[in-house]
Amino acid sequence: MLQRRLDYTLLLDQVHMSMPKPLGWGTRVEGLWRKSNKNYTEAYKPFVKEFGALIAKNEITKGGPIILVQVENEYSGFGDGVEDFEYEWELLQDFKNSGITVPTVCDDAWLGGHFQSVDIYGWNSYPLGFDCSHPEVWHSAPPDYFYNLYNSRIRKHGPKSILELQAGGFDGWGGAGYDACGKLIGPEFERVFYKGMYGSAVKIMNLYMAFGGTNWGQLAEPGVYTSYDYGSIIREDRRLRDKYYELKLQTQFLAVSPAYLTATPWQLTESKQIEILKGTRGIVLTVMEDTLGLHTKFYIVRHKHFSNFDSINYRIELKTSVGTITVPKADHLLELQARDSNILLVDYQAGGTNIIYSTAELYTWKEIDGINYIILYGDPTEKHEAAFKVPGIDDFSSLNTDEDVEWTYRIDDAVLTVNFAILEDGESQTIRFGNTALLIFCREVASKTWILDTQPPAIVKGGYLIRSASIEGSKLHLKGDLTQATRLHILATESVKRVTFNGKDVSTQPATKGWLYVMYTPELPEIKLPELSKLDWKRADSLPEISSEYDDSKWVTASNTYTPNREKPAVEEVLYASDYGFHSGNILWRGHFTAGGGEEEFWAVVQGGQAFGYSIWDNGNYVGFWEGDVTTGRHRCNFKLPKAWEKGEKHIITVLQDHMGLEENWTAATEHFKAPRGILDYGFKGAKPNLIHWKLTGNLGGEKYLDIERGPLNEGGLYAERQGWHLPGFDDSDWNAGSPLEGFKEPGVEFYRTTFDLDVPAGIDYPMAIEYSNSTGAYYRSQIYVNGYQFGKYVNSIGPQKSFFIPQGILNYNGKNTLAISLWAMQDKGAHLNSLDLRILGKVEGGVGIIKNSPAPAWSKRKDAY
Repeated sequence: MLQRRLDYTLLLDQVHMSMPKPLGWGTRVEGLWRKSNKNYTEAYKPFVKEFGALIAKNEITKGGPIILVQVENEYSGFGDGVEDFEYEWELLQDFKNSGITVPTVCDDAWLGGHFQSVDIYGWNSYPLGFDCSHPEVWHSAPPDYFYNLYNSRIRKHGPKSILELQAGGFDGWGGAGYDACGKLIGPEFERVFYKGMYGSAVKIMNLYMAFGGTNWGQLAEPGVYTSYDYGSIIREDRRLRDKYYELKLQTQFLAVSPAYLTATPWQLTESKQIEILKGTRGIVLTVMEDTLGLHTKFYIVRHKHFSNFDSINYRIELKTSVGTITVPKADHLLELQARDSNILLVDYQAGGTNIIYSTAELYTWKEIDGINYIILYGDPTEKHEAAFKVPGIDDFSSLNTDEDVEWTYRIDDAVLTVNFAILEDGESQTIRFGNTALLIFCREVASKTWILDTQPPAIVKGGYLIRSASIEGSKLHLKGDLTQATRLHILATESVKRVTFNGKDVSTQPATKGWLYVMYTPELPEIKLPELSKLDWKRADSLPEISSEYDDSKWVTASNTYTPNREKPAVEEVLYASDYGFHSGNILWRGHFTAGGGEEEFWAVVQGGQAFGYSIWDNGNYVGFWEGDVTTGRHRCNFKLPKAWEKGEKHIITVLQDHMGLEENWTAATEHFKAPRGILDYGFKGAKPNLIHWKLTGNLGGEKYLDIERGPLNEGGLYAERQGWHLPGFDDSDWNAGSPLEGFKEPGVEFYRTTFDLDVPAGIDYPMAIEYSNSTGAYYRSQIYVNGYQFGKYVNSIGPQKSFFIPQGILNYNGKNTLAISLWAMQDKGAHLNSLDLRILGKVEGGVGIIKNSPAPAWSKRKDAY
């Protein structure tokens, strides 16, 4: 699997930083983790040996994509308060002994100077935190390290590296939802904080996360739910957020600015900054200068209080190769808009053109047929100034412009200075002199302009996403994604006369100044989706275990009286699921007792992780439930039994608990991830019965799980899962008809199955989701299975997730699909789904290409299923 991913990385012409995480089952390993505890180090060594060998053969020096290896993650907080240098050294040696030769890195959770023995020290930065419920609220003042990224504890050699820079935010159970996180960490955040990092001379900057993901199966830890969209640059369902386009503006600029890589910041006091800004306050100025090259300078201007909603006008003194100049020279001021930053260039070499200075930002520059095209941009209504010097041109007699350019110019000592306004209507402007063409765009136009690495390059203005291009004779072949009819303006070598888009010839019309334009209407056919509420559903009981007649002889007997877990149970027997090999999904417990006579109440302390819940039965009679709460992963219940027990009676207490995943082990030298899932304590009031034994089950086979293709975290302990009812091909012909929208009228678990067909044409990308709707006051939990894969965990009373993206390949877009739903009703009145729909989230022509379905082995009778 990892090798395939690395091969894809090469195919996409990308490089890769590898971060191994042996996060398997360590709950039974004695002692502290992430420390030089021999039990721990011996447990990780086989993984590092195998993983390291695979990485070593894929290093960039051997033709692979790997450029860095991250050996630990946020090794910053320590349970015993002590950084373990012996552990660091041993871990590094293990990686190097596996054959790795590329530089090693480790991301400090903050700028704390931890694990500096790696080749490149790096740290993480999440400046706005994770309060997605108030996306419009930013901190009133930045952290100190935002402007001063090193202190006396940090090594000063090597590139400054941010190995996790905020590009979204996680959202927990009961949270605001990831659209709110995407708004909190949006384009404005990128303009303020990413440019702030450039001003701090950061040279390695890794964004977390560029592409959202899915916690399918039981992959999640308790702090998050099924979706891990993260409000990221690319949504979980592959649609682009607006901040994708802002990031594109910045990365294209960096790609053509090698001077930045060798630039270092000036040391400027606050008073000196105010002097350079001609007395303007409220602005922070950083100047990055390339002292090894042509002394290119990057003047990075940003708000002192970055949450400011007000704009600030200013002039600035620029130190250029033709003297110190206060700009703008014209009778207007520059504007630093609210929640924005500007990068002003000085002595920037754009091909054969020297940009003496520019107050408008540079997007890119490219040479096509001997013409040097320079793209500058700004926001509508802004006024800017730029000065240029071109070798061999003194009088600029060839100066010409579009008719509608709003500009003025002057020529002094062979330097052309132009003043221009960014047009409100989004129209672009062109100014030509010598072999230089200055293209002036508004931000919106620039953000939808695509720079394609053909030979020579091509520039395409417009479109949702232009992926690639190639030139064949007089044809320019474009590949990309469009969501609506779009006019594309194309600037390419003069030999290009015709254009294809996604393999189709399109009518090509000449525009002005060498541009061509095409009008392309994507084919986005309507497709018929099944109405899930109207399908033929089958239903069956999925909780026979509550019956006193149920045979649990094949279950594991919870007979351990010792646990390696530091948290010891309050009762003699160990009722921790992981101690018996069950690590995810629903867990079932059955306690067999002989009544002492007079037992009236049962109490227990149950732990399953944040937002978990549980239900309890006594000989099939409902005792009670805990619906769950986002504030706790542990709960003590005290329930009155349906009736008092009589001496000598046999009783079975059945506990169905949810398992929200194991905890993260963020703090080193701790055992947080071993926090038990199960029953920590229990007892009775009125009398004390005689315990015969406790039995438990989770997924069928436990650590020897049966479904190799879908993996160890796909199934839990529900009867339906153990029997494989969620798998395609299971014969449910003898089941009763029944829909999850009808539900049932008593506490318990029912399982529902149906099938439907899809027929989605090739060449289009229609991401789809299965969606629920909340019902007020109903306590139930539900899971979604598509072709055997668990792709949704829904908690009605907690939320927030109601829409569950199902990727193409899990969902068969051209054939039969099996959909299964588990429904766990916690209240006496039972439960039903308010709605259940399959919806298209977006329509795009192009995009994903041919998708091969994930392996989805069909049902076969499971040996020893119980």
